[in-house]
Amino acid sequence: MTHILNPDNSLNDWLTEKQFPVYRARQIRRWLFQGRAKSFDDMSDLPKHLRDQLEQDFKIWTTSVVKHQKSVDGTEKLLLELSDGGRIECVLLREESRRTICISSQVGCAMGCVFCASGLDGVDRNLTSGEIVEQMLLLQRLLPNDERLSHIVVMGMGEPLANLDRLLPALDEASSKGGLGISARRITISTVGLPQAIDQLANLNSRYHLAVSLHAPNDELRNEIVPVNSRIGIEKIIEAADHYFDVSSRRLTFEYVLLADINDQPDHARQLARLLKSRNVLLNVIPYNPVAGLPYRTPSAKTISEFRAILLRSNINVQFRQKKGDDIDAACGQLRRKTGELHEIQPLN
Repeated sequence: MTHILNPDNSLNDWLTEKQFPVYRARQIRRWLFQGRAKSFDDMSDLPKHLRDQLEQDFKIWTTSVVKHQKSVDGTEKLLLELSDGGRIECVLLREESRRTICISSQVGCAMGCVFCASGLDGVDRNLTSGEIVEQMLLLQRLLPNDERLSHIVVMGMGEPLANLDRLLPALDEASSKGGLGISARRITISTVGLPQAIDQLANLNSRYHLAVSLHAPNDELRNEIVPVNSRIGIEKIIEAADHYFDVSSRRLTFEYVLLADINDQPDHARQLARLLKSRNVLLNVIPYNPVAGLPYRTPSAKTISEFRAILLRSNINVQFRQKKGDDIDAACGQLRRKTGELHEIQPLN
C-alpha cells in the first residue's frame, strides 16, 4: 500500500487509472490538511466507492503513537513508532498566539553532538517525505479546530540537510496553499553545518530560514562538542551561511547550546561576538536541557546573565530561549531513549 502523504503525483495517476476525475485529488488533500480527516471514511463529499478503493490502496497513517506527553506549559510531545519499528519524536509548542511544531528528519542522527540524546545510537535511516508530513498532521490534530499551526522548525531528530531530497517536498506541502498554508518565512531548517548541503539548499530552494547549530566559538572546542566539525571547520560553515544569506536575503540564525563549564565562559562569549560581528544574524542561546545518563549541566543563572551581558555589549542580536517542556523530556531524543523498552502502542484516535 502507498502512503498517501507522499507528495508526488501517484494520487493523480491512480485517480486517472481508476477513472475518477483528477479534481478529487484536491478534495482528498483538503480533507487531509484542512479537514483533519482521521480516515478515508471521514471524507464525506467523496463517493463511497472512491473511499472504499482509497482504503484498499492507500494508507493515511503509517505510524503509531507510543507515548503522548503534555507539559504544564502547554508543550506536547509525541513519540512515534514507524512501520519498520524505528522511533522518532515531534513536539508542539504553544507561546501566546504562536503554534510551533518541531519535527524530525531522520531516525537517530549521525552528527554525534556529545550532549544530544538523538545521536547516542547513531542514525538508522532517513525519513520519507510522507513520514515527515505525517508528523505535521499528527501535531496539528492536537489543536482545537479554531487553531492552526503557524511555524515549523526542522530541529528534531536527525540532520535535515542529510535528507534534503525527502525534506524539501514535505516542506513544500506544508507551505502550499493546498497543504498547510504555512508561509515559507515561518519555516526554519536547522543544521549542524554541512557547507556543501547548505550550498545545495541555496541552489534548490532558498525560501526557508536557516539555523546553524554552532555551540562553540572556535574549532578546537567545537571539535570536542560536535565531532563532525573536525572534517569541516567553522570558517567553511560561516562562508556557506553567508552565501545562503546572499541568495535568500533571509536573516540567519545561529544556535548555541550553553553547557556549564564547557562553552559558557566570558572568553567564549567574546570569541562568539567577534565571530558574528557585523553579520545580519540572530544568535539563539539555549541553556542546556539535561539528559539522563549524560554528564552535562545547565549553567547557573549568574553565568547565563554574564554571557548575555557580554554579547549585548558587543551589539549582537541575541535571544535566550526559554526552556519549555522540561517535565516531559522535551529535549530531542530524551523520550525515545527513556521509553526504549516500552511496547504499549496507543491508537491514533
